[in-house]
Amino acid sequence: MKTTDRNRKIVKVTLAGSIVNFLLLLFKFAAGVLGHSGAMIADAVHSLSDFVTDVIVLIFVKISSKPRDREHEYGHGKFETLATVVIGACLFFVGVSILVSSVQKAIDIWNGKDIAGPGFIALVAAALSILTKEVLFRVTRKVAREVGSPATEANAWHHRSDALSSIGTFLGIGAALILGDKWIILDPIAALVVSALIIKVAIEIILPGVNDLLEKSLPDDVQKEILDVITENPAVTDPHNLRTRRIGASIAAEVHIRVEPTMSVADSHELTKDIEQRMKAHFGNDIHIIIHVEPKK
Repeated sequence: MKTTDRNRKIVKVTLAGSIVNFLLLLFKFAAGVLGHSGAMIADAVHSLSDFVTDVIVLIFVKISSKPRDREHEYGHGKFETLATVVIGACLFFVGVSILVSSVQKAIDIWNGKDIAGPGFIALVAAALSILTKEVLFRVTRKVAREVGSPATEANAWHHRSDALSSIGTFLGIGAALILGDKWIILDPIAALVVSALIIKVAIEIILPGVNDLLEKSLPDDVQKEILDVITENPAVTDPHNLRTRRIGASIAAEVHIRVEPTMSVADSHELTKDIEQRMKAHFGNDIHIIIHVEPKK
């Protein structure tokens, strides 16, 4: 897929998500305030973080799509990885904030502080959020996997975490409404469960991004694929010293191969060109591949 087509798809789905998130967070804040629901206000803050991460994706994907230059000879793909980590960090901060506020509210209720119970409008906002954010998750994840964008997939999971938080909010508010004022504590308990889910998703987003920034090797199955493609040419023997890493949505690989000692420079050059072409056909044109040719012992 061409870079321009890839970026167009990412921008389109992210812009659509940002508009929905902005409208949703306004409705959630209003519903949380009018419905006296701490869980819904926490949910609104989560939607605000979704909107912020939409903006982050748009900025960083634009930067990562820039062509190579003298200062970035491997391209700008790492900016997309950085965006993934930033999204995860924002999500983690939101989760911790909700955790602290929900614990404080639960303590206040337990100590007998007079706190208004949640209203029906908060329940409606939670139901609308569940439906909307689950649709956004599915659409965004589909695009992310089509174009191979880790930042867009992280953003998709941010949508899913919002849907999950709204489910917790819906259950907590619904139970409090049905069971009465004595069970108002279910609202902050729901927010507490939501915060745990958000923190879990955040960690799952951050760790792979950090690994890519620290240039962790690709998984064993991907390295095996690389070696399989290289050894498809019968002139190649003993591929070794394979080194791999991820650069944004693309991968980089360095490998040593052995050939017959009598092979000419011209033939070895054609051999490496053949390997490069097959690697690009298998992993995409953006792959960075370096092949070092050695004489067979």
